[in-house]
Amino acid sequence: MTALPKRWLAAGGIAVLAGIVGIALLLQTGAEPACAAPPTGGGVHKGKATFYDMGGGTGNCSFPSVPANDLFVALGADQYGNAAACGSYLDVTGPKGKVRVKVVDSCPPCTPGHIDLSRTAFGKIADHVTGIIPVTYRAVVNPPVPGPLSIRFEGGSTRYWMAFNVDNHGNPLRTVAVRTGGSGTWVTAARQKHNVWVVDGGAGSGPFQVRMTDVYGRKATATGVRLAPDTTQRLSARFGGAAAGPVAAAPSSAAASARATAKPSPSVSASTAALITPPVESATVASSSAPAPAPLTLAGDVSRC
Repeated sequence: MTALPKRWLAAGGIAVLAGIVGIALLLQTGAEPACAAPPTGGGVHKGKATFYDMGGGTGNCSFPSVPANDLFVALGADQYGNAAACGSYLDVTGPKGKVRVKVVDSCPPCTPGHIDLSRTAFGKIADHVTGIIPVTYRAVVNPPVPGPLSIRFEGGSTRYWMAFNVDNHGNPLRTVAVRTGGSGTWVTAARQKHNVWVVDGGAGSGPFQVRMTDVYGRKATATGVRLAPDTTQRLSARFGGAAAGPVAAAPSSAAASARATAKPSPSVSASTAALITPPVESATVASSSAPAPAPLTLAGDVSRC
């Protein structure tokens, strides 16, 4: 049996017991709630935060590694949204200040409004001995990211079936599509709960174009992507354009948020660090400066509900 993540180490046995009960209830009542969506847009959420240690894994979002600064968060079901929240960022404010964290994991025992921070992130806004703290948090719209977009094909990917993970997109992704060359048919990938995009019938042997659209309508298209399983390809492509709708602007990135909710799903992902290769030969960004409807609107599987 897989060991549970070391969550809420300072919170005591009651919190651990509550987590176990939460998992049992989850197994009885099913996986995702009827309405599951990542935090987006422009609201402040109130809730509580605990902390945990990843224990050598990288989280349900299947990124090759946790952020270098160790600042990350796990969300419950309503906010994890079947991996729709993966790769987005939250600004979390606690008793001692504010910290920015990346969504890399899901939290099985977390109820709505409860987020689970990394030990390092928690320590920046509270004393670890407190265990559970009141917080407010909001999604960060168009956050700065550590580098250009990257893509990593899972082992076993072929021209007939492929699965891949996308990172450094900042905002939650809504859709991803793939095609071979510059004139083939776009094939829409299906996002899995562990944040891997799957093309069941494959899309040929490449090189590919990969077109990504975030929840605010911004687009990026990377070209020259190779079918190279278990290898992280850093693309010279980034998202362009502004988020649709009015968002309160902060000095470098507009912070905002949507709704607070949470669910379970194991936080165990043991993908090994992938080989980092030089940038692919070419990559372009197709920026979509969507007009600014008010209020900020979302679409597809991550719409408000």
